[in-house]
Amino acid sequence: MKLKIINGPNLNLLGTRETAIYGTASFESFFLVLLKKYPKIELSYFQSNIEGELIDSLQEAGFEYDGIILNAGAYSHTSIGIGDTVKAIDSPVVEVHISNTFSREEYRHKSYISAGAKGVILGFGLESYTLAIESFLSI
Repeated sequence: MKLKIINGPNLNLLGTRETAIYGTASFESFFLVLLKKYPKIELSYFQSNIEGELIDSLQEAGFEYDGIILNAGAYSHTSIGIGDTVKAIDSPVVEVHISNTFSREEYRHKSYISAGAKGVILGFGLESYTLAIESFLSI
């Protein structure tokens, strides 16, 4: 199985950014845990703060990977382009958020990605990514 994790803006700051919400672990250190936990899965990771680069990464992976785990960060609530890309590609996408976006500001309650996603996992911290991987394994 071949899965790609794509993270959007400010997720490169995990471990230092708003630790009360996002925790103290960097994504890079958590990704190493995922690689050890799932040695039979080909996992790759991409992060960008730039909307167009996220779209490019989705398009590149969207016809070659068995699945994509997408945390588009704030772009989830603003980017029609990313939402359209999720609908345009063949690979199923699981939308992930570290925090429970529904317990936060109202503008975070709407996602342009959810309608095209296979599913949405939110509010379980970094374990949201583990749950997303497990969702692909249970198919």
